[in-house]
Amino acid sequence: MSKPNIILVMTDNQQAYTLGCYGNYETVTPNLDKFASEGFRFDKAYCPNAFCSACRASTLTGMLPSQHGVHSWIDDRNMEDWPVGWHALRGLATLPEKLKEAGYRTGIFGKYHLGETSSTGPGWDKWVTMEHGHVRSFYKNHITDDGQSYIHDGHAVDFFTDKAAEFVEADNDQPFFAFIPYPSPYGHWPSTTEEHEHRFAELYENCRMETIPRVGLSAEAVKGYDLMKEGSGGGLDFSMVLRAPNNLPSLRNYYSQISLIDEAVGRLVEAGDRACDTIFVFTSDHGLSLGHHGFWGHGAATWPSNLHQAAHSIPMLVRHPSKIKEGQESPVLVSNMDLYSTLLDYVGSDFDQDLPSRSFAGLLRGEELANWGEDEVFSEQEETRVLRTPQWAYFRRFDGSSNWPIHDELFDVIADPGETKNLVVDPQYDAVAGELAARIDRFFEQQARPDADMWKGGKPIQNSMSRHLWKDAWGEDWNPVYSYDKE
Repeated sequence: MSKPNIILVMTDNQQAYTLGCYGNYETVTPNLDKFASEGFRFDKAYCPNAFCSACRASTLTGMLPSQHGVHSWIDDRNMEDWPVGWHALRGLATLPEKLKEAGYRTGIFGKYHLGETSSTGPGWDKWVTMEHGHVRSFYKNHITDDGQSYIHDGHAVDFFTDKAAEFVEADNDQPFFAFIPYPSPYGHWPSTTEEHEHRFAELYENCRMETIPRVGLSAEAVKGYDLMKEGSGGGLDFSMVLRAPNNLPSLRNYYSQISLIDEAVGRLVEAGDRACDTIFVFTSDHGLSLGHHGFWGHGAATWPSNLHQAAHSIPMLVRHPSKIKEGQESPVLVSNMDLYSTLLDYVGSDFDQDLPSRSFAGLLRGEELANWGEDEVFSEQEETRVLRTPQWAYFRRFDGSSNWPIHDELFDVIADPGETKNLVVDPQYDAVAGELAARIDRFFEQQARPDADMWKGGKPIQNSMSRHLWKDAWGEDWNPVYSYDKE
């Protein structure tokens, strides 16, 4: 029995609400809206972390950061110090490696952000990626293309779409797995402030940007900015977390990048359909607050970090013509970390049942979910661990530092979908808070690896955004590492 082809598109820094099919009336996304109508839309999909590298690692391994060790963004400003041929996930059973074992040819076309790009990462047959994970520009990127190195002048989305389409349409008897992690829409400076205008820019020239909230800056955003500036080592402008919500050119550029991706998805859907029997997944690495809660950016743009709805939610669309019923929507809580087990299960390959990644392949096939357990999602952002249920969002904070005291938060997402009222200070919710906190502690006690569990003195791979906290808790000798025994 032949196995279906797989196309997995992952955008960079995009919450679900930025698409028309999720209710945004200002973004122009006809291809993705059609895509959603032809397949399965998950309305409660979330990321396991607030950073690009960590979420990519979780999607490709089915593990949480406290298992694979990538807790933050891989800082490519330190590239010269990296071990030769260093890849953060080496030694783990990654999705491309598992699919290769199942007979797939594999290709990555886009932003890697999990190690050096001059050498091919584990599991990839075709290797087309860009040098920088922190996207400086959508243009003139340094490309590694199966060992060849060159500068591509044009927009990265167009380039990676062309390369992925060539791979998808190649004459080959093997099924393929094409992973397209676009470096867009991104939402960070300097890329969203550059003056280049692509063909969708004019769509937003007069856009009022009413779907971007206008609220005052939060104290947590100011604290986050101060800490990022102090610990950044220079070279990056973090002021956008405070200034972007009122910078109309940046906002319009961000939305225009979404329309460019929409066009790219339309092209890839056509290529996948021509290849026949292709399951197509569209998602993002993590969400992005567009000014919600008084900040712009990912959940680590505040101190303490957060995973509020805007920075935590992601689009999750799945399409497989004639195999997945059209026009389906689901309120089941899922994570892009679940894609690891789901895709392996869907194509009939074995996967580790003990991973936190859960398979929702049965739901795609129109069956009951098997071995799903509670309807819940766990995430973590260094000092913040999160549990979401259909009614509650609980932020559990590390309490092992006397000099950096931070506190838990509880939100009733049914009564307060904007997550504006912290109920943890209300005694009538003590029982709810206690039960949710205990569930978080039990889960991570079961799942976390000691050497990667920062709450127990473990160390992250390559980078941390909260060194001030961990050094205070574990001593000045505490520092990130490049690898540890993963056996």
